[in-house]
Amino acid sequence: MRVHEELVASGAQLSYPALTAFCRRHGIGYQPPKPIGQYDFQPGKELQHDTSPHEAELDGRRRKVQTASAVLCYSRMLFFQCYPRFQRFDCKVFLTDALRYFGGATEQVMIDNTHVVVLRGTGREMVPVPEMAAFAERFGFQFVAHEIGDANRSGRVERPFGFIEGNFLAGRTFSSWEDLNRQAREWCDKVNSTYKKHIRAVPRELFAIERLHLKPLPAWIPEVYRLHQRLVDLEGYVALHSNRYSVPVDWIGRRVEVRESKDKIEIQLDARRLVVHRRIPEAGHERILLPEHRPPRGQGVSRPDPHPEEKTILTAAPELTDYVAALKQRSRKVVTLALRQLLRMLREYPREPLLGAVREAARYGLYDLDRLERMILRRVAREYFLLNQEPPRDE
Repeated sequence: MRVHEELVASGAQLSYPALTAFCRRHGIGYQPPKPIGQYDFQPGKELQHDTSPHEAELDGRRRKVQTASAVLCYSRMLFFQCYPRFQRFDCKVFLTDALRYFGGATEQVMIDNTHVVVLRGTGREMVPVPEMAAFAERFGFQFVAHEIGDANRSGRVERPFGFIEGNFLAGRTFSSWEDLNRQAREWCDKVNSTYKKHIRAVPRELFAIERLHLKPLPAWIPEVYRLHQRLVDLEGYVALHSNRYSVPVDWIGRRVEVRESKDKIEIQLDARRLVVHRRIPEAGHERILLPEHRPPRGQGVSRPDPHPEEKTILTAAPELTDYVAALKQRSRKVVTLALRQLLRMLREYPREPLLGAVREAARYGLYDLDRLERMILRRVAREYFLLNQEPPRDE
């Protein structure tokens, strides 16, 4: 535009379109288009999977969502879902839902060199993460990746993202993640039954042919889950992804196993005690309390003794009461660890050397339990392991 302004100011009589056409004809500031190829896929050969960030009206406010899409390359059957984040767990959940939606698996699944699947390498040299390779083996397909910069290779799945953003997410509101993904599935059913001008066919009709070439799903598809180890806090909750899930109050301080799946959270203490919660998909700092875990009115939560080792020590050796009280205030270690170390020494060493060493340590204000243990060992060596220095006499 500046060149056109200067030319007109110098007296040239030409329009702006005439100038741009002249530049195109002579290759001035213009790269001629490059010819593109076309990929043909046989039925059941390939499924393409990718993700793209979008915005959606969710629970009354605009928020970013990760849209995961899967497209069968022959029939153009489309399936997509939305997630607050897209990690390896979410990838396995989505692909499991996609293969169930299609009713079978293709020979290969094309990805865009995503770190969720890729361990190392790109393109043909890509090596998937062992966890994802085992997941693919379960359904009988292989992960493949296109070369970096070869966007046309994944064009089947790239093209629908704009269609989803402009035709599904635009103007729609959703009350929850479950509502969003339910409407997404219903919209996929509608779109897959609509005539497409660019392929001159209905995807659902082409899918009737492709479905015969898909690999059948396993007779039993295990649920995708993640395992976590947690300690129940003093309020009777288990923390997971900044959300807190309630458990019975008698589990406080106990270690539990948390099994996270697509829709639920299972918290297990042992083989007979299990608590099931509805899973909160995103980290929202929410507190989920089941009615049966609410203590009766007026009773509150009965919190157990945070240091049961202290009671054991004082029961076995009441003489250590003052030293234990000072140790809890002045020890450099975590109180629980310090009490456990003192309890171990009380169980392992003779009583008199231990009490004598503790009295001496208390007199000098010494609360380093490692030094206290060395003092006990010196007393034990001096009083219990006396060696006769004189050689025996011959009679």
